[in-house]
Amino acid sequence: MKNYSKITPVGTKDLLFEECLANRTVSAMLGSVFSQRGFHEVLTPGIEFYDLFTEDVSGIPMEYMFKMSDSKGRLMVVRPDSTLPIARMVTTRLMNERHPIRLYYNQRVYRYNPGLTGRSNEVMQSGIELIGASGKRADLETITTAVEALSKCVPDFRIELGNAKFYRSLAKKLPVGDDEREQIRQLIESKNYSALNSMLDKLEQTQAVNMIRRLPRLFGGVEVLDEAITMCDDEKALASLEYVREIYNDLMKMGLGSRVMIDLGLVQRNDYYSDIVFSGYVMGSGEPVLIGGRYDRLLDNFDRPAAAIGFGINVDALAAVMMKQGNVPAKKTADVLVHSEEGFEIEAIKYTSTLSGAGITGENSVFETLEEAVEYAKYKGIKKVAVVGKEISTIDTGV
Repeated sequence: MKNYSKITPVGTKDLLFEECLANRTVSAMLGSVFSQRGFHEVLTPGIEFYDLFTEDVSGIPMEYMFKMSDSKGRLMVVRPDSTLPIARMVTTRLMNERHPIRLYYNQRVYRYNPGLTGRSNEVMQSGIELIGASGKRADLETITTAVEALSKCVPDFRIELGNAKFYRSLAKKLPVGDDEREQIRQLIESKNYSALNSMLDKLEQTQAVNMIRRLPRLFGGVEVLDEAITMCDDEKALASLEYVREIYNDLMKMGLGSRVMIDLGLVQRNDYYSDIVFSGYVMGSGEPVLIGGRYDRLLDNFDRPAAAIGFGINVDALAAVMMKQGNVPAKKTADVLVHSEEGFEIEAIKYTSTLSGAGITGENSVFETLEEAVEYAKYKGIKKVAVVGKEISTIDTGV
């Protein structure tokens, strides 16, 4: 039997030094933005009952989840999504809390990505959920929080707006089964024009089919909405387009300019999205680092109906971009290596503590000889070695 003890599972990796620092820096920056805007941090269990994530609720296929069983044989999953556990929390432990409820989280999610396509099966995700608030004000609050979060981390980003209601109204008119409809959605999401056209060519060329054909190309400014309106005769779809226009125009008043675009091809997998949807992109990452939207029907599954909107940010992807751009503090090297003479080990440890109290980073030497300590300090780039004995002396390492 092959031994896998020296490798990590496919789709995962170890994080070292600067990567850990970058990841925690991004998490802290996002958490600061969220808390300053009145959101409160929560954490949910890393494992949940599968019942919480059935595909008709979560939109996540069962084969994409990492599964196990508990001591009673009940099917469990490693958390593949953060919104559903928070919805469970709100409808149980926070059921008597006054709405709106503002929550944020920073936790890992685990989901199998077939073929990976550069994606990881383990992602640190940070985001917010605004529960019990409907209407434009709540939508703008959430989207502008997303804007502030990204702008806090990177200078170049783009927010794209769409509407789940618009796509759903068109998709219902396609003369296909659920499996084919899902395949079409995937092709739109990936903007695979050729494969999408091949599928649609086999169908009767109705107005809905022609509109679906155009969706991957309908991104840009308000002209996108103008074109879509001329091709649409569904009242609900038209109303959803006008709402996107209203949100877009309001965001323009913030001076965001080219940072906000309209993309009617935003057709995220999670079926719980009910209205406005949005994604965030940053320079240096091919995949969206932020995905969010309104999900007013999700809490119906817990017999506690409430309007809700939120988003999640891929912290790992954002941290990788910030590292490439040099926007993460470098790994901190100790200022002083403290080495003790024989019999003065405790005095050296106490002296290291006094350095920390003075704002100086001290590392306690675990070497037997001074020569080993100095050699180590040079290798690590530590400029000074403090030698603690009856007196304290200092050696300059010359680095």
